[in-house]
Amino acid sequence: MPDVTSTEIAGRIEDLYATPLADLESHAQDQPPGMLSALLDMHDDLAFAERSIAFHRDRLAQLVHPERQMGGHEVSHVLDCARRLAEAVAIRDVQAKAVSAVVQSLGRLPVPQPSPGPVPAVPAPPVPAASAARSR
Repeated sequence: MPDVTSTEIAGRIEDLYATPLADLESHAQDQPPGMLSALLDMHDDLAFAERSIAFHRDRLAQLVHPERQMGGHEVSHVLDCARRLAEAVAIRDVQAKAVSAVVQSLGRLPVPQPSPGPVPAVPAPPVPAASAARSR
């Protein structure tokens, strides 16, 4: 499955509900929990994971900059930052897979088009014949 981003998921949610994400978020605040609020929460978690990845990637780049001195204390910071980056990537991947699967399963139904002619009558189901023998 290709990586999806929070921006792509936001677009899919907007397409699904045919409403901009900001409007959906304000609408969901006034409603009881449901599928919309679940999708919006999943989107927020995915977006947070993406921001966390960017932060830890930038921080790791600062820590291992070629002009920076590397001592024992700095190594522990590098390892911690690398661990946090790996966790953020794992969380992002799980969130992306889950929200993508949910959104994909919730396709918009096509709007029924009026038929050009009269609707044919549907025959009624046959009525079972009454049995001559009585059951005990």
